[in-house]
Amino acid sequence: MSSEEILIIEDNASMRLGMVESLRRDGFSVFEFGSGVDALEFFHGHPVELVITDLKMEPVDGTEILKKVKTAYPSASVMVVSAFGTVNTAVEAMQLGAADFMTKPFSSEELRVRVRRIMEKIHQEKALVQLKEQNVLLQDEIFKNYGEIVGRSEPVKRVFDWIDRVAQEDSTVLIEGESGTGKELVARALHSKSPRRDRPFIKVNCGALSDSLLESELFGHEKGAFTGAVRRKKGRFELADGGSIFLDEIGDISASMQVKLLRVLQEREFERVGGEETLSVNVRVISATHRQLSKLIHEEKFREDLYYRLRVIPIALPPLRERKEDIPALVEHFLKKYADNKSAKPKTIDPTGLELFSHYSWPGNIRELQNLVERLCVISQGSQIEDALIVQHLGGSVNNFTNGLEHLSLDEALANFEKNLIVHALKKSDHVKNRAAKLLGIRTSSLYYKMEKFGLL
Repeated sequence: MSSEEILIIEDNASMRLGMVESLRRDGFSVFEFGSGVDALEFFHGHPVELVITDLKMEPVDGTEILKKVKTAYPSASVMVVSAFGTVNTAVEAMQLGAADFMTKPFSSEELRVRVRRIMEKIHQEKALVQLKEQNVLLQDEIFKNYGEIVGRSEPVKRVFDWIDRVAQEDSTVLIEGESGTGKELVARALHSKSPRRDRPFIKVNCGALSDSLLESELFGHEKGAFTGAVRRKKGRFELADGGSIFLDEIGDISASMQVKLLRVLQEREFERVGGEETLSVNVRVISATHRQLSKLIHEEKFREDLYYRLRVIPIALPPLRERKEDIPALVEHFLKKYADNKSAKPKTIDPTGLELFSHYSWPGNIRELQNLVERLCVISQGSQIEDALIVQHLGGSVNNFTNGLEHLSLDEALANFEKNLIVHALKKSDHVKNRAAKLLGIRTSSLYYKMEKFGLL
């Protein structure tokens, strides 16, 4: 499919001639038909990436053409034009997958601007696909044995380096980081790259259980130890023997539990609740917390001796706001993960949409990003998640770009929004055009065109 070829379907001969001549002057190869039947026959043998079709035609109208083109080639773009344009017809066309809807009469300049805009988007999407294909082998090599930890930024590479250096040892590890930064993924990577990889990996969420329940979960209990203990139960330490135990949210345990855990770390021994037999285990302890344990020590809420036992090897995870260059790869990962769960083809987000994600602070970190991507996949109706939908569901600092646009038409609001993104990228790149274009995910020539369009040159 060629993105420099355009198929025009218009039963009004003079209108069709004007559109053809206008676009040919812009350097496009244009094929023209006055009949939808003939045009579809041509398209199936010679698909192009942009089809411009009139809405009211006989016997095959523009809606039918739109449906058949998108069914045969979902990646093809279709612009619908009509002299009977209403909000309802425009919405219907867009819901069926139209890239644009234009009401007659329109000037040659308006047609060229609309077509250029669609073509730029086609070029951006093609470049993004090529970049993804080029990075697949590299990504596979980088992410090998790190489970679902995704990223190539310097902060993430430092985490990978720590995993590689520490995994082969039996030293106790404390993973520190804000909620949603992927602490459990690091713990699993440490286990999977260790000599214990074929033995159990047992997880305990210490913050989700009361003292009595946590003690029973960690150390087990004997039959009759308490009401409801109808049989002996092995604890998580016992189940993890020979493998690794992951104690999540370790900063939330009580003072009494801290004492009991300290003994296990020092002696690797414990008794089941209600039991007298002393059990010994060979486990590697990996713990994690989103809290500042040093602050809790100062407040006398956490034992200093336990802190040093847990923190033999500390691994600090960066928040997402400090590794925003990883956001495109993370978004792509979550789009694929959602699609795999549904046995479907992954939805796409264009470079402008990906840029929107970088303007948000992500207080919930990677978990918040994953939840948002899943939500967008669920509510978006097409194969591509629209920029406007991303703006609607992001909020936060993205509002800095959208304030004051509420009373504008959609085209005006998007134009203002695009201009603000370009201004931001120019400031971020110290007005070096090729760097700004890279940030925006577009070609430098496209950036110059847009800067001229918005009066920024």
